Amino acid sequence: MLEEERIASLIEKCPDTRVIRQIHAHVLTRLLPISAVSFLLSKIVGFCALSRHGDINLARKVFDQTPNPNIFSWNALIRGYTLTASQSRAPIFLYKKLVGKGYPSANTFTLAFVLKACSNILAFEEGQQVHAHVVQSGFGSHPFVQTGLLNFYVKCEDIGLAEKVFDEIHERNLVAWSTMISGYTMMGLFNEAFGAFREMQMMGVVPDKVTLVSVISACAAAGELNIGRWIHVYIEKQKLETDIMLSTALVNMYAKCGYIEKAKEIFERMPVKDQKAWSSLIVGLAINGLAEEALEAFSRMEESEVKPNHVTFVGVLAACAHSGLVSDSRRYWSRMIESRIEPSLEHYGCMVDLLCRASLVNEAYNFVQTMPFYPNPVIWRTILIGCQKNKMLHTGEIAAEQLLALEPSNTDNYILLSNFYASVSQWEKMSHVRKIMKEKGMKGVPGCTSIEIDGFVHEFVMGDWHHPETKEIRQVLKDISERVRNSGHEPHISDVLHKVADEEKGISLCEHSERLAIAYGLLKTKAPVPIRIVKNLRVCSDCHEVTKIISKIYKREIIVRDRVRFHKFVNGACSCRDFW
Repeated sequence: MLEEERIASLIEKCPDTRVIRQIHAHVLTRLLPISAVSFLLSKIVGFCALSRHGDINLARKVFDQTPNPNIFSWNALIRGYTLTASQSRAPIFLYKKLVGKGYPSANTFTLAFVLKACSNILAFEEGQQVHAHVVQSGFGSHPFVQTGLLNFYVKCEDIGLAEKVFDEIHERNLVAWSTMISGYTMMGLFNEAFGAFREMQMMGVVPDKVTLVSVISACAAAGELNIGRWIHVYIEKQKLETDIMLSTALVNMYAKCGYIEKAKEIFERMPVKDQKAWSSLIVGLAINGLAEEALEAFSRMEESEVKPNHVTFVGVLAACAHSGLVSDSRRYWSRMIESRIEPSLEHYGCMVDLLCRASLVNEAYNFVQTMPFYPNPVIWRTILIGCQKNKMLHTGEIAAEQLLALEPSNTDNYILLSNFYASVSQWEKMSHVRKIMKEKGMKGVPGCTSIEIDGFVHEFVMGDWHHPETKEIRQVLKDISERVRNSGHEPHISDVLHKVADEEKGISLCEHSERLAIAYGLLKTKAPVPIRIVKNLRVCSDCHEVTKIISKIYKREIIVRDRVRFHKFVNGACSCRDFW
């Protein structure tokens, strides 16, 4: 017994795999009782699988040598596989072997670890089988297993089943709340994320930094500045340490909510700035139309001897694209190659976007031909949009053919092609595309714009009059229309790509979702509070021009975040300088 305890103590203090191999050989060559050998081998398995000095392959070798390994060994090996850099199905196969043997019985740790393994590789079918085992074993009410199930369904993006598991957790701990909030954020269900966060606080559960980063990320994605500000104040009141992860999340949130001044202020106060922090600032400056500042920040990053990564160059190239800096973009492309960063599809996409915005569509098309990999749908869509803008029928049809070959079931592609044909007055071809859509039962995603008022997100869709304050919104829209018309504005009816009367086109423009959201903002807020809206599509040229006029007539600052960038309207001018 003394020998067994001495060896066990040596295993726990083992400094590296060289020593553990020596101990392993010692155990196998000593004439120890079989029970002692099994015990010590299980200790070696645990060390090799879980220690930072371990080796998962050696752990598996020792496990296979162990006579009747105990549940600790099974659990250690399953968990060890989940901690390796390259995830595989090995822990799932191991669990199936354990279930097949029937001994020893899996416990709560086994189930939680194998659920983690399923989450890591998104093995949905196997995870559901484990869920069935959870129910059969009677461990369904154990917190460790419940949070494992919740994390599994969240990672697999089945928010319905995640909610079902969450609802069955009677005593929800911080991990459960954080996982659910993270799931809502990941799925774009931002109101649900904010609601869960509020409910969590009402239940007296104190959020940690992980929870706060998830909620701040939701604010960034949804453009909810007021909620993001409230969380920032909460962090300061609670005197939480704003480490690099939390500070970077705040920089990202303020930048993506159009409050770039605050993003810069937080960034400058950070004592340590890593790749992610610099990249968040550069991308933030780029999407806010501050190309010169973004490129200056990139220079400062290099001076600070922080190496740029691929995200940094996405921000730099996006900054060039949003301001039409063609020659600068070529210079930074060369710099990226010199930095030994292999250009990704995203980088090529930025360059194609830049060239198309600058009306260099043929150059963009030729650039695509030089790519080392096949263009994705985003790149072909960008080419097609460039062709629509420049009325290039032949190249546009080539791009459309490639796009539909890649995504034959994507409704947006057919709508884009239909709009392209309308823009070049190919009405018969446009009608043919619409006919195909009708035969396939395709319906496009409508333009949707959201605005946050008093902590709640209101969404507006073109021509949708279901809002409880519709009567008041109509009245504001009427006032806007009259005052915009009196300013001398002529509607850009070319933006309505349907073969209908000009009068109908003008009415259609007045009911675009961003107009409804701005009208609601005028109704519910007063100057000097800025009106902040988020649109899921690119802002049309008529709405862009009308928003400039509204900002001047009503003396309101209006910040619009569309699918591509920010537009800050002040006194009749936009931060994009009419280049977007």
